[in-house]
This record gives sequence, C-alpha cells and structure tokens, in this order.
Amino acid sequence: MRVTTVVIGAGHAGLAMSWSLARRSIDHVVLERGEVANSWRTERWDSLRLLTPNWQSRLPGYGYQGGDPDGFRTMRETIDFIERYAGAIAAPIRTHTNVTSVRHNGEGYEVATDQGVWKCQAVVLATGACNIPLVPALAEAIPSTIATLTPVQYRNPGQLEEGGVLVVGASATGIQIADEIHRSGRPVTLAVGEHVRVPRVYRGRDIQWWMDAAGVLNERYDEIDDIGRARNVPSLQLAGSDDRRTLDLNSLTAVGVKLVGRLAGINDGKALFSGSLRNQCALADLKMNRLLDTIDEWAAAHGMDSEVSPKQRFAPTEVEASPPLGIDLERGRIRTIIWATGFRPDYSWLDVPVLDRKGRVRHDGGVVDAPGMYLMGIPFLRRRKSSLIDGAGDDARDLSAHLASYLDQRSLVPHSAPHLLSR
Repeated sequence: MRVTTVVIGAGHAGLAMSWSLARRSIDHVVLERGEVANSWRTERWDSLRLLTPNWQSRLPGYGYQGGDPDGFRTMRETIDFIERYAGAIAAPIRTHTNVTSVRHNGEGYEVATDQGVWKCQAVVLATGACNIPLVPALAEAIPSTIATLTPVQYRNPGQLEEGGVLVVGASATGIQIADEIHRSGRPVTLAVGEHVRVPRVYRGRDIQWWMDAAGVLNERYDEIDDIGRARNVPSLQLAGSDDRRTLDLNSLTAVGVKLVGRLAGINDGKALFSGSLRNQCALADLKMNRLLDTIDEWAAAHGMDSEVSPKQRFAPTEVEASPPLGIDLERGRIRTIIWATGFRPDYSWLDVPVLDRKGRVRHDGGVVDAPGMYLMGIPFLRRRKSSLIDGAGDDARDLSAHLASYLDQRSLVPHSAPHLLSR
C-alpha cells in the first residue's frame, strides 16, 4: 500500500495533523493500534477529568459546543469529543492497526503493521509521551508483601487492599490519586519531589485562562534558554472538579495526608526519604509567585485590574518541623505503593536512528533528525501548550507546512539522490 504520509496515532495530536494535511491536499492515512482516543479509553483512572476547562478544548476547525465552558470533561466526555472530531473532519483512520516497524526503504519510509505494509514519503509520530509508566529501579527492593501499581493500572480505591497507601510523586497525577484514596478512608502518605504549584482559580478566573491570555502557554521552544529542562518540568498541580477547588499540598495535609520527602531508596525493607521536602516546597511556592507576578503585570498593562478580583498571594506550603525520613514497609502500615513518577514514550517499533540515550526522539521543534519525519503531542514540542489538546492545532499547522515544503523539495530531487534533501 502506498500513501504520501503516514500518521501514527489517532489521538487529538494525530487528528489535528490529519486536518492540516487534508487542508494542504496531502494524501495520508492515520494508523491507530486500538480505537480513536485509545489512551483515554484504556490508560486512565475512573474519576479523572481534564485539567483544562472545556473552552480550552480547541482543535483545528472544531471546539467546545456545550453549555458549560468552564467545566471539566470526564474521560467519557473527552473520548466522545475526540471521536466526534474524527468524524467531523472525516479523518482516514485505520483502527486496530498496530505498527510493528518504521524504517527507511531508500526512497522514503516503510511502515509495517499487523494489517500490512505502507510505503510513504513522510511519517508523523503522534503516539504521545505517556506510553510507559516510569518506575524507579529501587522498586525492585520493595518487599513482596506490598502491592504496587502505576497510574495506568489504577482505576479506583476499591481495587486496593485495606491499609495505608504510599503515593510516590506529587504532580497532577500523584495529588489527585492521593486525594481520592484518602477520601476513601485509607491513610495516605505522599512522597514529594519536584512539583509545580498553581491555584485553580486566581483573581476570579481559571489559571489556564490567565496563562492563555497572558501568552504564557504560547511561549515558543526557540525562546527558552534551556528547552531540555523545560520539556521535563513536572505537570502543574491541578485537578478538574465541579467546585473548581485548588488541590495542592496544603489542601492535602488539611484533610490528613502525610507528606514526606522524595523517595530516595529502599534498604532492608525500609523506605528512605530525602530531607529536601521543605526546600522543594519553598521552591515551588517561589515559582508560583513568579507566575502570579507575570499575570498581575499583564492584567495591569491591559487595564484589567478593575474587572477582576484584587491581587492575592497564597499561604506558603506547610511542612512539619521534622518530616519522617523513613518508613518500615515490613510492619504492615503501608499495604500499597502507587508510582506517580511520570511516563516515557514507547518507540520500540521505530527502526530509524533518531533516539537519544533516554529513548526520546531527537528533534528541532517537531522536525525529527531524519528527512520527512515529524513528531507531535509531546511536552513543549513547539510551544508551552504543545501537550494540551489546545496546543495540537498550532503545532500541526507549523509542521504540516514544513512537511509540505519537504515534499515539494523532494519532487525536485532525483529519487536516486535522497541524501541531497535538507531538513
């Protein structure tokens, strides 16, 4: 089978690229291992809602059409939204088509699947950044009496054994799961490393509204001093809820969640925690206040101070005087550990030498280090909002333009000399 471009992944990023390619009359196919929005269907816990308001679900040629723009979609609603988008743009999707290999074939790329082989001139990798949970190597030393889960395996508190739970990681996933499990009646300890604290609502408006309006989310990758660092910043401590409440470490300790430092090791059945908890929290508070300063400056410069609530600053994160530095896992107080320690992409099927030592694709703003190959849907790909539904459209527009230029250039180069093509 032949086609000009193969897009791998039918989530919001792959579909945004499909829309952009269609607008440029570039024939293509979208290959999906499961159903449309497959990760949303199979790799999320039951109560999860989008962290961004409904109005921010903007895709090329499509947006929110309901009556609750400031609400937060459930997973079922998110799946339905992406499915409707796929239908509205008539994306050429092949579902239940598992890609097993992508390799150069001399004239372009050969994409092997369990449903046949596609030959193409360009490939877009849109399989996302959260395919495989990151579990630290120290997990191997966890006593066998302790149950362990990743966020991909976790569904609800009912699946857990009775007893205490240690949640490792305090970004968006960790704090939401810790909050839910604690409210189920189980004692929860939260191991806190680097995190990004923000309020859900600031000066009467959602924090995402402020970051969108003030241009924070549109900051480009080529405007950042250390883009490698920026791409690895933890997700914001946010949760989507009907009451729009702020979920942070202070709200968790207020209901009884126990805070400890970063999990540093396991020794003889004892979990060992870093003594840096207070410093980590102070740094997160400092960065939050810098963001709020940016928002306040923007509001003042645009004459909004009279339209919104007054400036405010939030209480510093409370940390007990001497947080525990260890917990004996063999005494039965902790029965379950949940690893909310991040994710990594899965490119095990990518047989093109473009991966760095950490298994991530080498690229410049989504233009991969291989002619005719592109990347979509990862943090800060081209903009700070790149990993959001709202960020896919702008990235797809830019990269489809580059892809079209590449195809035009390719048409001028003899097939026997593909090495003459520039990135």
